[in-house]
Amino acid sequence: MSRPSLPPPELRAYLEELVRRTSAVCGDRLASVLAVGSLALGDYRHGRSDVDVTVVVDPALPRADLIPLAETLAHPALPCPAAGLELVVYTADFAARPSGEAGYLLDLNTGPALPERAGYDPADASDFWYVIDRSIAHQAGLPLYGAPARDVIAAPDRPTVLAALRASVREHADGDGHLADNRVLNGCRATVHCRTGHWFPKRRAGEIVAASEPAFGPLIAEALRSFERPRAKAAVLPADDVREFLAWVAARVEEAAEAAGVRARAPRDG
Repeated sequence: MSRPSLPPPELRAYLEELVRRTSAVCGDRLASVLAVGSLALGDYRHGRSDVDVTVVVDPALPRADLIPLAETLAHPALPCPAAGLELVVYTADFAARPSGEAGYLLDLNTGPALPERAGYDPADASDFWYVIDRSIAHQAGLPLYGAPARDVIAAPDRPTVLAALRASVREHADGDGHLADNRVLNGCRATVHCRTGHWFPKRRAGEIVAASEPAFGPLIAEALRSFERPRAKAAVLPADDVREFLAWVAARVEEAAEAAGVRARAPRDG
C-alpha cells in the first residue's frame, strides 16, 4: 500500500505557511511538524476531509506561547482551504512514550466547517481520539518539518489502541455530531485494524470489509459514494442499518480486545 510523499497540491502552500508560522512562534523549541490522519494515509478528500497536523515541541516551550500559536494558525487569520484544521501540540517527552492519555498542550480545531476550539487542558478531552491519532502518526506520519514521525511519536501498545477503538465505536454508535458515512467508514477502519494491526485509509478499509462481509456491502457502498461528496451534501444513510453495522463492529472490537487482555473499562472518554 503506497503512502504519499508530499501533501496534495491544493494544501501545499497552506501547510508551508502553517509550518512557517509555527516555527516563528516556537523557534528552536520546535522539534517536528507532521501531517497525520487522512493526509498521511493517502485518503484526503478536498472539501470533505480535515487537515490533521501533529506538532512536537521541546518541553521548555513557554506555555504562554501556546495562545499566540493558536491565534496565528486559526481560521481566518490563516485561511484554511480544507473543511478544517485539527492541530495537536505535544511535548517531545510525552510523545516519545506510549500512553493512553490525551496529553496535549494545545488542541486546536478551526476552519470553515469546524466549530472553533482551542483547548489547553487534556483533562477536558476524550483520550481515545488522541491515542488513535498518535498510533496513525507513528505508522504513517508525513513530515513537514523536523524529525520523522517514528523518531518523535511512540506507538501506543495494542491493548491501549483496542481500548481506544472500543470507546471510538461507542462514540460513533451514538451518532451525535458525526456524518453517517464517516461513522460507517470509521467502523470499517476499526475492523480492519483489529484484524491486521495496521491502519488503512477509510475507503480501502470499506472495500475490504464490504468484500468479506457481503451482508453489509450495500450500506458500505452507499457510505463510499457519499464520502466522495462535500460534507454539506453527504447522503442520509438508513439509521437502522448504520446501527446494526456499528453493533457488529463493536462485537469485532470486543473480540480483539478480549483476546489482547483488555479490561472492560475503556480509557477515560469524556
